Amino acid sequence: MSKTIFLAGASGAIGQPLSRILVSAGYKVYGSTLDEAKVPILKEMGVEPVVMNVYEAERLKEILAEIKPEIVINQLTDLPYGLDADKMAEALIRTARIRTEGTKNMIEAAKAAGVKRYIAQSISFIYDEGPLPHVESDPLLPSSHEPYGGTADGVRGLEKQVIESGLEALVLRFGLLYGSGSGFDAPIAPASVHVEAAAKAAAIAVIKGETGIYNVAEAHESLSTEKALSTFGWNPDWRINS
Repeated sequence: MSKTIFLAGASGAIGQPLSRILVSAGYKVYGSTLDEAKVPILKEMGVEPVVMNVYEAERLKEILAEIKPEIVINQLTDLPYGLDADKMAEALIRTARIRTEGTKNMIEAAKAAGVKRYIAQSISFIYDEGPLPHVESDPLLPSSHEPYGGTADGVRGLEKQVIESGLEALVLRFGLLYGSGSGFDAPIAPASVHVEAAAKAAAIAVIKGETGIYNVAEAHESLSTEKALSTFGWNPDWRINS
C-alpha cells in the first residue's frame, strides 16, 4: 500500500506541482488549503482536499489523527503574488507567524498522529554577510536587520522547531521562486529556483535525506547547494514535462 502524505499548502506555487508529482508516484495525498474556492483545483490533481487554518491547533490535531499520514510536508506561506511591494510588509509579518506559531501547531499535530517524517519549506536568501558561498551552517540575518530581521527570526523559529522535533525532519531552504504561480517567469535574483524543481526536491526528500537543513537553488557562487545535490541527486533544471 502506498504511503499517505499530508501536504499543507497544496494549492500554492510549490504545492500544486508537488501534488502532481506525488500523486503520479502513487502516494495518497491529502492537501490543505485555507480557501474553499481552491478545493476543485486539489480534486483535479487527485488530491483529497482539506480546508483548514493552521492556527486552529485542536482541529489540526483531529484532522491528522483521522488521516494518519506517515509523512507531513509543510509548504505554508502567506506572500502576495509576484511579491507585490505594496503588500509585502504585512505579508512578511504573517509569514513569520506561520513559520513560528503555525509550525508549532503542525509539529504537535504530526507527533500526536504518529507521523514519521516531516519536510518543511524555508528560504536560502537571508544569510548574513560573510564568506561565500554560504553553506547551511552559516548565520542568518540578525533580528535587528531592516526590513528582514523579523523574517530571519521566523525562519530560525521554524527551523529550530523542525530540527528538534524528534521526527525524521528535513528543512529545504529554497531560493527565490519563479515559474507558474510565483508571479515571475524567470529568475530575478541569483540562486533562485523554479517552482517545479523545488517541488521535485521536496518529493525526493520524502524518501531520501537525514534530519538537517538543505540549500535548494540553482548554481551560483553565492550559495552552496552541494549538500542537496549529493543527498537527493536533485537536478535544478528538472521540469515536470522535461
